[in-house]
Amino acid sequence: MYLAHFGLRELPFGITPDTQYIYSATAHQEALNTLMLAVEGGEGFVKITGEVGTGKTLLCRKFLSMLVEPYFASYIPNPQFDPRALLGSVAEELGAPAEGEASHIIKSINRRLLALADEGRTVVLCIDEAQTMPQLTLETIRLLSNLETEKRKLIQIVLFGQPELDMKLAEPSVRQLRQRIAFHYRMPPLQRRELNEYVSHRLRIAGYHGDPLFSPLARSSLYRFSGGTPRLVNILAHKSMLSAFGEGRPSVGLRQVLAAARDTEGARFMPWIRP
Repeated sequence: MYLAHFGLRELPFGITPDTQYIYSATAHQEALNTLMLAVEGGEGFVKITGEVGTGKTLLCRKFLSMLVEPYFASYIPNPQFDPRALLGSVAEELGAPAEGEASHIIKSINRRLLALADEGRTVVLCIDEAQTMPQLTLETIRLLSNLETEKRKLIQIVLFGQPELDMKLAEPSVRQLRQRIAFHYRMPPLQRRELNEYVSHRLRIAGYHGDPLFSPLARSSLYRFSGGTPRLVNILAHKSMLSAFGEGRPSVGLRQVLAAARDTEGARFMPWIRP
């Protein structure tokens, strides 16, 4: 691999979400502000949506890392469950018994939430990939939000999902859930001015200390071919660096980014452009 060639400690453009590499783009900061405002206000439901690769899972993990005491954070990464299975997963996350029918699990969850409330804890449940939940499971999530005292909600729920989540929530069968979503934020791609900072940030975290590794034309092309979607930026940057390494070049130019774009599904490649 190219680590020694470029003087790196680790790969700078991996696609596995790693909070060490989170870049405070305008969108991420606005989304985090929205999330913290919502949970501090005890709003009940929050929804964060965005296209594939815009950083929702990374945002979710960063948010979870911020939920220190008195928050009690719980996380469900893949909620493709029927209603009872989802309730069981929620109960396990909260440390409550998960046996029996759905009604028994809800009672178990309620007892656990009341105990946590007595301890002064604020429970936040984050559900990633929420667009994969069946409609009946979405309705079950609404039932959880009914668990409350006279003064406060016992659980706050944050849904992270692709735009398909909005389509599911538009269905009449879940309109009650839709109406309870007090805060919503849609994750945009990186802005053009942010891409240079994003690339430099990831290289710096990975241990790079030399001159700019990507030429101005290379960075401009990264933005053009990725549309500012962080995951695509990472894929293109990684392939470009592999290409430069294979050629023995100390930096990445336009030609390497073009080659990476040709080799990447989803890249906004324009075939009439030649290196």
